[in-house]
Order: sequence, then C-alpha cells, then structure tokens
Amino acid sequence: MSTSALNEQQPVGAILNMLGLLGISSILMVAFFYQLALGELPCPLCLLQRAGFIAIGMGFVFNMRLGERPSHYAMILMASLVTGFISMRQVSLHLAPGDPGYGSALFGLHFYTWALIAAIGVVCYVALVFVLKDATGKRDGDAALNGAASNTVFAIFTLLVAANLLSTVLECGAGQCGDNPVRYLLLM
Repeated sequence: MSTSALNEQQPVGAILNMLGLLGISSILMVAFFYQLALGELPCPLCLLQRAGFIAIGMGFVFNMRLGERPSHYAMILMASLVTGFISMRQVSLHLAPGDPGYGSALFGLHFYTWALIAAIGVVCYVALVFVLKDATGKRDGDAALNGAASNTVFAIFTLLVAANLLSTVLECGAGQCGDNPVRYLLLM
C-alpha cells in the first residue's frame, strides 16, 4: 500500500471519534435543554447517567487529542456499561403498573430509558469503529485529530461538562442531592 493511500485512510478513526463525541454532546444538550427550558431537574440517578456520558465523551476526547489507544476505547466501553447499569436500575424502579416514571418523555420514552438505549448504542458504535478501521487497514496509534471541526466539537463538549458541573453544584450544594429535586438548593 502506498504512503499516500495510507495517509488518506488514517483519519477514519479520528473522524469517527469526533462524531462519537458530537453524539455524546447531543445527548447532554437535550438533557440540559429539558433541565433549563422545562425546569426538569435531574434526579441523583439522572446525574450519574450524565456523569457516565461525560466519561464516555472523555474517552472520545482522549482518542481525538492524544491519538487512538485501546485504553481510551476501554474507557468508552466501561463507561457505557456503567451508564447502562445505572439506567437499568432506574428503569427497574419505574416498572410497576401505574408508575408514571420520572420526568417527561421524549418520543414516548423517559430519559433513563433513552440513556440505556444510548449506552448500548455506544458499545455498538465502538464495534463499528473497530470494523471500519480494520476495513481501511489502519488500526491503533492514529495521530490526534486537529482542525476547526475537531476544536469546535471539543469546545461544545467542554462547555456542556462545565455547565452540567455548575448546575449540579447549584442543585445539590455540597451535600447529597434530593431524591426528587424541585428547586436549585443554592439559588433559593
């Protein structure tokens, strides 16, 4: 295989990692929109799911900024599994007949159900990344992805992480979050 052909194939994994981070940012953005626009404060399990998505996003960030490594993909997969288990726990809490669930629904499903679907989707996405990287002949050690698109996606994710951290501190203060939050503890 020629050097020019290899250089054309090299960014496949990096681009897929950038798209993965964009997907995680979209999840956080929708949850944050519901929190701010509709006043639906996240419960403790919801906050743990957000932290799980942030950990997934960090794996994509590491791949984008430091180059792809198996340990970064392992972080994504482990965070996806933990997020999925937290989501399954919350789904199981609302399985009783007549239980309306927590928060409003999006397309008929509550956010914790979507979080479970997304966590499974991330595992499938990483598998797809591996298949596509294998099909293009480029495996581990891709160079870091730099450029305007990469920097923009990174900035969006960073702002969402900071905003979620700030809103969690405002909601919970320095203590344990309430089971069914209705107001920001530090704003009232």
